[in-house]
Amino acid sequence: MARNLYLLCFLILFISLNLRSVLSWRIQNSTDDQCPPQPHPLGMCKARVAAYGYPCEEYQVTTEDGYILSLKRIPHGPSNADNSTEDRTPVLLFHGLMVDGFCWVLSTPKQSLGFILADGGFDVWIANCRGTKSSRKHTTLTPEDPAFWDFTWDELAAYDLPAVLQFVYNQTGGKKVHYVGHSLGTLIILAAFTEHKLIDIVRSAVLLCPIAYLHRMRSRLILLAARIFLAETIHMLGFHEFNPVGRVAQEVLGEVCTDPEVDCYDLFGAVAGPDCCLNTSTTCIFLQHGPQSTSVKNMIHMSQLVRKAGVRRYDYGNEKENMKHYNQPEPPLYNLSSIPPHVPLFLTHGGQDFLGDVPDTRHLLRTLVREHDSDDIEVLYMPDYAHGDFVMGYNAPQLIYKPIVEFFKRH
Repeated sequence: MARNLYLLCFLILFISLNLRSVLSWRIQNSTDDQCPPQPHPLGMCKARVAAYGYPCEEYQVTTEDGYILSLKRIPHGPSNADNSTEDRTPVLLFHGLMVDGFCWVLSTPKQSLGFILADGGFDVWIANCRGTKSSRKHTTLTPEDPAFWDFTWDELAAYDLPAVLQFVYNQTGGKKVHYVGHSLGTLIILAAFTEHKLIDIVRSAVLLCPIAYLHRMRSRLILLAARIFLAETIHMLGFHEFNPVGRVAQEVLGEVCTDPEVDCYDLFGAVAGPDCCLNTSTTCIFLQHGPQSTSVKNMIHMSQLVRKAGVRRYDYGNEKENMKHYNQPEPPLYNLSSIPPHVPLFLTHGGQDFLGDVPDTRHLLRTLVREHDSDDIEVLYMPDYAHGDFVMGYNAPQLIYKPIVEFFKRH
């Protein structure tokens, strides 16, 4: 009986986070368009970037702990190929949780940040963290090994981010790199900065929907999942990979959405906030590519941030294990007030974002602004934007990306 309850909780959690199924339901019931999942076997470069006439290079970067990450490069746009990459400033784009680098080229060249930066004279690099479709290799492990999924965002900050940033820095002849992160991509750069890492190779950092403090988030579904320890239950049942688009989850959601009392149209909004500015065509591209896996352990770590105030390393659940890993009974805090005040930061957040909610984000801003040089920090508040609008919004090029380009040019 208890096991059945655990499995039910497991399915409920999958439903609450099953973005592809939720968005697909919304489109199929609000328009005549159909968006069947169609993963591109050719990968982002050939299937998306090259299709618009942009050059795209593919690299593999091995982290210190053995993960082999896919790194893409758009060195220039189709109309400025004559300009040498030696004259271009590198920019690294790092995606959020349960997506990959494809999110930066989801729409047309006039709508996608990856293309806009390449057209604007930048040397664009796109990261893909461990566990995503193009970064599922390791020097000794396979995704079938539980040890492959023994990581959280602590490891992304300690290994993935430094590996790709250092690679870009080396490949571009020692040029300092502009950084753009969305959601979880903001948390890992902040974590690295608290330990004064990467400061010497990062020129500036743009944080879209910055998440650090999550204690007051507005998503009732995520709050419920954290408070009843659903991720921990999944781990106890022997699951290590967290796949948000598993077959069982899709089937269950399909059954749930046949109930007229269940408003599936608003389920995505209940998780990430009611988006204002997504269109069908961009969402279809997202659906066809599909959300990405992460580790169950990573989901546990995120839940810990929701349950307990502060930004800490992964809590192993008992003093003995924490002592073993950290030499102290409690996991160490990431001291965000220790971030060097001279690093140029651009932060933008939305009033409708349930994940990077306003109270938590303002707490982060107070922490940073209090210590930071006033000339090196800028904040852009978008009252109507939710979490997905910053990377998929049809008006993001004018409202978000143009200020980012201007910020880069000033720094």
